Formats: sequence, C-alpha cells, structure tokens
Amino acid sequence: MQQPDQAKLDAFLGKMVGDLGSIASGALVVLGDRLGFYNAMRDGDKMTAAELAKRTGATERNVREWLAAQAAAGYVDYDRDDDKFSLNAEQATVFADEDSPAFMAGAFEALSSMWLDEPKVADAFRSGKGLAWHDHSACLFRGTERFFRPGYNANLMSAWLPALDGVVDKLKQGARVADVGCGHGSSTVLMAKAFPKSHFVGFDYHPASIERARKAAAEAGVSANTNFEVAPAKAYPGKYDLVAFFDCLHDMGDPVGAATHVRETLKPDGTWMIVEPFAHDHLAANLNPIGRVYYAASTMICTPASQAQEVGLGLGAQAGEVRLRQVVSSGGFTRFRRAAETPFNMVLEARP
Repeated sequence: MQQPDQAKLDAFLGKMVGDLGSIASGALVVLGDRLGFYNAMRDGDKMTAAELAKRTGATERNVREWLAAQAAAGYVDYDRDDDKFSLNAEQATVFADEDSPAFMAGAFEALSSMWLDEPKVADAFRSGKGLAWHDHSACLFRGTERFFRPGYNANLMSAWLPALDGVVDKLKQGARVADVGCGHGSSTVLMAKAFPKSHFVGFDYHPASIERARKAAAEAGVSANTNFEVAPAKAYPGKYDLVAFFDCLHDMGDPVGAATHVRETLKPDGTWMIVEPFAHDHLAANLNPIGRVYYAASTMICTPASQAQEVGLGLGAQAGEVRLRQVVSSGGFTRFRRAAETPFNMVLEARP
C-alpha cells in the first residue's frame, strides 16, 4: 500500500469533513422543507426556536437542534445577542421561493433518492440490467420536477424558445407541440400558459407522472389547450410543429430510436428542441462542481435507467454535444446546432 504524505492527507481529511457536513446538511434541508421551516422564515423575521416551533406545529427542542445545524452550515443566520435565527434574502431565495431560478430544496429532495435507492443501484451494477426510473423512490419524481421547474420558469420563455428559428411565431399563431418525457408536466404547463392558441400534448411512459401532470394543468387553468397521455418516446402518436425533450434524452435506452420517431412525427418544417444537462465533450473539462453533481446523478439514476430499457445505450447525463449530435443525426436529422445554454443546461435545435 502507498504511504501518504501527511500534509496532503491532513488537507484531504479536511475536505472530507466539509463533504460530510454537506451530506448531513442535505438531509436537514429535506427535513426543513418538508416541515415548512423555510417557508415560515421566508420573510426574514428573527425568531427563537420556540417561535418557529409554534408557527410550524413542531417540537421546540427538535427545532432548536435543526436551527443550530443550519446555522453551522451557513443555511440560516444566527444572532447570538438575542438568541434568534433568520433567513437572509439569499437563503430565502434558495430554500423558500419555489419559483426562484435559484431554488434548490427540490434538488436536495431528488438527490435523497440516491441514498434510499443505493441497494437497488448496487444490484444494477452487479447485474448490468439497470434500474428503471419508475423503480426509484417517489422523492426522485417530486424533487426532479421542483428542481427543474425554476430553471424552466427563468429561461424557457425568455431565452430558449426565442433562440429557435421561427418557433415563437408559430406558437403565437397556433402550433401543435409534443413534450416528450414530460414528467409532472411543468414545462408543458408553462408553454401552454404562454401560448394559448397552441395545443400541447405531454407524453411520458410513467403513469403516475402523467396523473400528476393532468392535475398540474387543471390547477394552472390550461386544461383547454393541453392533454397528457401515457406513451414512450418511440411510440407517441401525432404530427407536430415542435417536439420538445426536456432533460430526458440521455435517460432513454434507445435514444437513436427516439430520434427516429421524432423525425417521423415532425411536420416537414418542424423543430426538435432538446434540453440536456450542460456538459463539455471531454471528461477532464467536466471535473468541476456542476460535473460532480451531474456525474453522481448519472451514476445513480440516469445511466441505470437507460440500461433498464431496450438497447440500454447509457449515454449518461454528461454525454456532451458531440455524442448527442451523433444520436440526433443517426435519427435522420440533417441540421443540428446549439441554440442556447446556461451553466446547467444546453439547448439543442434539430431540423429534418
């Protein structure tokens, strides 16, 4: 066995302490989100543990321990002079504002599925048979929608759709749109609200997600120009002016087959919008904080999900533009470009 350099070992152990603190704090974020602690503190009022407990119907002793842990993490502020806690504006934006593009509580909820489902993933590693999306814990489905929705709110109307050639004009006039792999339907509902003359169909193979999407459309008042159907990416029906894949192509077992079906269901002048996690084409360029999160999610969720399906290509969440271009081109598309990007996503446009 190699003999470590003591100074380097000490530095690495210091990093481990920080990482352990992050992991432990993550569970407390999920807890505080579920119990309504952040929402109760969102206005920035200073409060004691007793006051927060009274507002949320929790037990003071437990609340105080949670607040102390959150203060140690820098997730809430603590005033030692009056022994009170508060959320500053930045903390409230991240933990209490579901519509903020910086909202992160949903991400913590989604990633909690990694711990819950680790035994299932270990079995998938041994067998090579993967782990289907629907076999994960329900927190993955809820958390994913809550994590992605703020980014869609911030970017879809203002930047992503306008970056596609001629698409916004079609949507304003009245177009048919398929949102494939729609999950709980947040992207579908958002587009339907913005373009009432167009009709939107959300497809997902997961019946529970489609049921939730229908409820979301009813709650948003867009049932008249939306409908949701259970169907896989290679077999959804209809002809469309725009087909959208939001953060799902890399999860598919046969993305080339999905691309081929998109080509068959697009009108001759139609557009395929593909939103994928941001990634460079080479591993070394992705070794950064965002890549750390995405590779972890890909290991525990995305790649096993693909392997559980037909073909099981296993693109992974960090496939990169070059590999995605190969998939799209193999499906029969001749025009492909990166239309927009954020630190978390890249928006790709494909045309016949």
